[in-house]
Amino acid sequence: MSGSLMIKDGTVGNAVASGVAKNVTIPVTGMTCATCQSFLQRELANQAGVKDATVSLMLHNATVRFDPGATSISALVEAIRGTGYGADVPLEHQSVLDEQEEHDETQLREYRQLRQKAVVSLIAGGAAMLLSMPLMAINSGTGTERMKDPLMNWTMRLVDPLLRSLLPWMYDLNADTIRWFLFALATFILSWAGRRFYIKAWSALRHKTADMNTLVALGTGAAYLYSAASTIAPGFFVAHGIAPDVYFEAAILIIGLVLVGNTLESRAKGQTASALRKLVQLQPKTATVLRDGIETSVPLESIQNGDHVVVRPGERIPTDGEVTSGRSSVDESMLTGESLPVEKATRDKVIGGTLNQRGSLQYRATSLGADGMLSQIVRLLREAQGSRAPIQRIADRISAVFVPTVLGIAIVTFAAWRVLATHSGVMQAFVAAVTVLVIACPCAMGLAVPTAVMVATGQGANYGILIKGGEALQRLEKIDTVVLDKTGTITAGRPEVTDFLLLSNGSDMATNQSTSLAGHHVLRTAAALERASEHPLAEAVVRYAAERGLNLPQAHDFESFPGLGVVGVVDGEIILIGNPALMKKRGVTTEPLKATAERMSKEGKTPLWIAIDGELAAILAVADTIKPSSIEAIRKMHDEGLRVVMLTGDNEHTSHAIARQVKIDEVIAGVLPAGKVEAIRRLQGEHRVVAMVGDGVNDAPALAQADVGLTMASGADIAMDAGDVTLMRSDLNGVAAAVTLSRHTMRVIRQNLFWAFAYNVIGIPVAAGALYPAFGVMLSPVIASAAMALSSFSVVTNSLRLRRLQLR
Repeated sequence: MSGSLMIKDGTVGNAVASGVAKNVTIPVTGMTCATCQSFLQRELANQAGVKDATVSLMLHNATVRFDPGATSISALVEAIRGTGYGADVPLEHQSVLDEQEEHDETQLREYRQLRQKAVVSLIAGGAAMLLSMPLMAINSGTGTERMKDPLMNWTMRLVDPLLRSLLPWMYDLNADTIRWFLFALATFILSWAGRRFYIKAWSALRHKTADMNTLVALGTGAAYLYSAASTIAPGFFVAHGIAPDVYFEAAILIIGLVLVGNTLESRAKGQTASALRKLVQLQPKTATVLRDGIETSVPLESIQNGDHVVVRPGERIPTDGEVTSGRSSVDESMLTGESLPVEKATRDKVIGGTLNQRGSLQYRATSLGADGMLSQIVRLLREAQGSRAPIQRIADRISAVFVPTVLGIAIVTFAAWRVLATHSGVMQAFVAAVTVLVIACPCAMGLAVPTAVMVATGQGANYGILIKGGEALQRLEKIDTVVLDKTGTITAGRPEVTDFLLLSNGSDMATNQSTSLAGHHVLRTAAALERASEHPLAEAVVRYAAERGLNLPQAHDFESFPGLGVVGVVDGEIILIGNPALMKKRGVTTEPLKATAERMSKEGKTPLWIAIDGELAAILAVADTIKPSSIEAIRKMHDEGLRVVMLTGDNEHTSHAIARQVKIDEVIAGVLPAGKVEAIRRLQGEHRVVAMVGDGVNDAPALAQADVGLTMASGADIAMDAGDVTLMRSDLNGVAAAVTLSRHTMRVIRQNLFWAFAYNVIGIPVAAGALYPAFGVMLSPVIASAAMALSSFSVVTNSLRLRRLQLR
C-alpha cells in the first residue's frame, strides 16, 4: 500500500477482460486527517467499476480493486484529483523499493512546500498584526461597538507604546490605506498558502460532507469576508454603531499556524517511516556480474536469474542468491536483527541488501525484484503500517460526527453571544464562533492510532520482528500464554544420533556393537529408509550413517505416519522406524529395550525403535541441543507475566527433561501434528489468550488457531505468509520483545486518544466563552489555531517515543 503506483499483478492498463478485478495502489497527497481518509475512501468506492477501496492516511495512498472493463487507472486518478487531493498516473513495472523511494521524495517535496508557505504566512501575519494596531487606535475613538480579537487587545496594551515611539509614522497613515493594504496581503496569503483548505472544503461541500478543511475554511473565510466588508464599506458599519474593525491578521495567522502544524506533522509522520527508508537504502543501484567470464558493472534491474554476481569486501549484496565460491562473513543485522555476522560459504544462501564484510563471494542470483526477501519485507511492512487496529473504530465513530457537531456548536455559540452579551454582542459572537471553528481538531483523533501502529511496526522491523498489521499488534497485548514447539524452536533443530544399541538374544548390546557387520546392516537399512523422509530426526540418522562411510541402498514402498514413524522396504526387508505406538500398531514388541528407552528419555534424548521383518532389531537415541538463547528468552517471557507451554510430539520423559532445563511451566507431550490444533483449543477453552510459536510450515494449522501466530525464520528461509508475526532471527527472544512492543504501543495509543478527546472536550467550551462569565477570559482565534496545530503534532510526537523503546 505509497510514493507511486504498485500493480499487485504487475499489469498497468485496460487490456484486460471485463470482470477480472485488478488491484492498484495510487499515491495520494494532501490528506491531513481521518475525515480526509474516510471521505476519499467513500468517493473511490462509489466510482463505477470499483469493487473495493482502502485509503491509508499514514502511507498517503489508496488501494483500489476495480474492473478494468468498467474503469481505468486514469479515471481513478482523476476521481482523486476531483476531490481536491493530489494523485499521478504511475509508471509501469515499478519495484516496491523504487516505489517506496519515490514516495519518500514526494513526501519530502510536500513537507518543503508546507514549510515555505507556513514561514511566509507567519511573517505576513506578524506584519499584519503590527499594521492593525494603528487601525485599532483610530477605531477606538469612533464611539462604536467593538470587540477586537482578545490576542490583539493584549498585544495592543503591550506593544502599542513601543510601536508609537519606534514607528510613529504608522499612526499617521489613513485608516482606509491600512485596511486596503491588509486586504491585499490577506487575499494573497489565503489564495496562495490557504488555497488547499478552500479547495478541499468546497469539494467536501459538493459531496455533502465536512472535514477539518471545512472548519479552517469557515473560520478564516468568515474573518476575511467580514474584514473585506469593513474595508469596502466602513461607513455602513459606523452607521449601525459597529467599529469597522478588520480581522485580516487573524485570518492570515490562523492559516500560518495551521500550516505550521501541518509542517510539523508532516515531518513527524516522515520520521515514523524511518524504518522503511532504512530498508530501501540497503539495496545498491548497481552490481558486478560475470558476463562471458568478464566482470561487468550493470544496473540492478539488468540482473537475471542465474547470473553470477561478484561481491567484494565492504559491498552490499545486490540480490538473493546461493554462494558458488568464496568464503566471507555477512552482516544481516538490518534485516534480521542479528548483531553477529553470519559465515557464508559454498551452497549457503545470501540475502539482497546485506553487507559483505571480510571476504569476496561469488554467487548465483536466484530471487529478483518482488521475489527478493528485501522487497517482501518492505511490502509486508508497508501493508502493516497502512493497516488498521480494532481500537481505531473508536476514533472513527467520533470523527464521523465530529465536524457536523462542531459546526452546530459554532452556530449555537454565535446565537448565545448575540443574545446574552450586554455589549459588543455582534463582535463577541463573531469572535467566539470563529474561535470554536478553528480550535476543533479532528486530526488528533484520526492520527492517534495509525501513527503509533506505524512507528511500532517500524521499530519491530529494526529488531527483526515483522508484525503484519494493527490487529495482530493489538492482540499481542492480551497474550497470557505462549505455546512453543520443541524441535527447531527451543532446540537448534539439528538433532544428532547419540546412541545406537542392537538387540541380540533378547538383551541390548553395547553401543560399540554398531561397528559390527550386524550393526552396519541395521544402520544401513534404517538410514536408507530415513533418506526418503524430511523429518529432522531422519536427517540425523542419514548423517550418522554417512559419517561411517556406509553406502545406502534404495528404499521402496516408503510410507510416512505423522507422529509415529516410517515404513518401507530395503533390500527385500520390511523396515519400521518410529515410536512404540508404531511398533505396537505393526505387532512388534518393545519390551526388551523398554528400560533402555526410558533411560534415554530421562536424559532428554528421543528413542527411535528399529524393526526388521516384524522383529525388534535396534534402538537409536537422537538428541537436539538447546539453543543458547532459549533459557534467557523464556525467562524474559516469565518476566512479562507469560505462561510458557511446550507442545511436542515427543514422549513425556524427553519433553520434561528439556522443559526442566529451560524452566518451562507446562508440557503437553505425545501430540500428533493433527492434535496440535485441539491442544490450542483446549488452552483457549481455559480462558487463556494463546500465542503459538512454530516454523510456519508444519505448524500452520496450530498457528492459525492461536490468537496470535508467530513464525520463526531459519536463515534465509522465511515463511512470510504464515502467522501474524515473523521473527527474522531464529531464536525466541523476539517473542517477549513483540509482547513488550505491543503493550507499550497500546499504552501510547490510549494516551493519544485520551489527549485528543480531552483537548476537544476542554478546548471547544473554552473557545465558546465558557470561562468568560467567571473570569472574563475569551480565547483568541489565533491562539486557538496554534493550539489546534500543536494538538495533532503532540499526538504524532507521543507516538514517536516508541522509537526509543529498547527491545533487547
